Amino acid sequence: MNDFLLTSLVDWSRAQFALTAIYHWFFVPLTLGLSFIVAFMHSMYMKTGDEKWKNTTKFWMKLFAVNFAIGVATGIILEFEFGTNWSNYSWFVGDIFGAPLAIEGIFAFFLESTFVAVMLFGWDRVSKKFHLLSTWLTAIGTNLSAIWILVANAWMQDPAGTHFNAETARNEMASFASVVLSETAVSKFLHTIFQAYLLAAFFVIAIAAWYILKGRHIKFAKRSIAIAATFGFLASIMVATTGDMSAYNVAKKQPMKLAAMEGLYTGKTKAHLIALGLSKKGEDAVGIKIPGLLSYLSTRDFNGFVPGINDLVEGNTEYGIIPIEERMANGKIAIQALTDYQEALKNKDSVKMTESLALLEANYKDFGYGFLKNKKEAVPPVGITFYSFHLMVALGFYFILFLFWLLILLKRDKLHTNKLALWLSVIGIALAYIASELGWVVAEVGRQPWTIQDILPVSAAVSEIGTGHVQTTFFMFLAIFTILLIAELGIMLKLIKKGPNLKNEEE
Repeated sequence: MNDFLLTSLVDWSRAQFALTAIYHWFFVPLTLGLSFIVAFMHSMYMKTGDEKWKNTTKFWMKLFAVNFAIGVATGIILEFEFGTNWSNYSWFVGDIFGAPLAIEGIFAFFLESTFVAVMLFGWDRVSKKFHLLSTWLTAIGTNLSAIWILVANAWMQDPAGTHFNAETARNEMASFASVVLSETAVSKFLHTIFQAYLLAAFFVIAIAAWYILKGRHIKFAKRSIAIAATFGFLASIMVATTGDMSAYNVAKKQPMKLAAMEGLYTGKTKAHLIALGLSKKGEDAVGIKIPGLLSYLSTRDFNGFVPGINDLVEGNTEYGIIPIEERMANGKIAIQALTDYQEALKNKDSVKMTESLALLEANYKDFGYGFLKNKKEAVPPVGITFYSFHLMVALGFYFILFLFWLLILLKRDKLHTNKLALWLSVIGIALAYIASELGWVVAEVGRQPWTIQDILPVSAAVSEIGTGHVQTTFFMFLAIFTILLIAELGIMLKLIKKGPNLKNEEE
């Protein structure tokens, strides 16, 4: 396969996976967060016995059900793509990556599917306590299934708890606990899950605010916003807290990603954080700077050294950073040693096997660099990463301030008269989705060119299939996902327009 076709295949395979992931993530965070909001509302009904809370729960439960069903469809396709488009990757890490995906499947298709049916159709068919339990177990099961997907993604960015088997040329799990409880897995799960709660809160707030603007279901809207705004404000604080955890972990495990996030080309001690600025190709980003903050966030020391892109590419002997070209050379040694080991294994040459295995193990940490064609390939798209990260952070702080303001207005019973707050509430759902997608852009674009950090680049992970096949399925999935999204929006808008069944509740 010539270089052009391979590059084309890689690009189209990337594009298809990105398309599926982006569409899938339209549905997932809403499912994760809305399930708990519904559970809280259901609990209020059980506690008070007030029919208004039952009606409120039923309305949001219907919207949850629509979103849940379509989210499952896109998720199944996403998992199949690992086998169809990324078979080399699946072979290389299947023993590790398969475990969390299998556990996720068990949770998704047994725990979730069982209790979601009781939750949706169990009104007046099962006891009230069991019905409430089913709602909570649906929420818990949905979020537990998300853990395993995020653990799998975290392992790709920080391949902990594994051992490379030279005989099979596969990575094997050495410690399940190390995979599941790595710093990257914990910070990624917490940051992602709280972001999902924040998005779901804005979903409820936006719809409820629209009802108030239209002069409909005022009491229903106020109690919905009260639950969602409280839930969302707490989630927004946790998003910021876990975001700091995640950035600190990125600084340790993926310094090139951090440098791209900050547009930092020249490493510095007392490195400033760009609060608002512009990324310049080949030069440090410019803008409003907070002195020393990047050093502190990265090293927990205001005087700490933060490497820039040039340090990571060209090396920095003072701080023990190896040049990319040297890592590429080490990687080629590791790849050749693997080839020699397997040849010696076939020939039953124990001496050669021992020598090759020792050479492989000594250079395995740079294994993936041996597949790179030049040192520039090790640098992710800086502009996309920089602007995505800074816009995401700006929106995160906006959400904290806005939700705090919203809670004050609710407490003073002035929300329904404040048109600005109501319109910003409606717009907020779009901003929440933008921030959510930007988070994944930073996470995935920022770690390029790696499928598995330092071990397997994307170019070596792709399946050897015809580019035309990937192009065809790309457009097929684009059409299917767009139809599903339009269908969901159409059903939801119809339900929203109809409104909750309040049974003569004063509006």
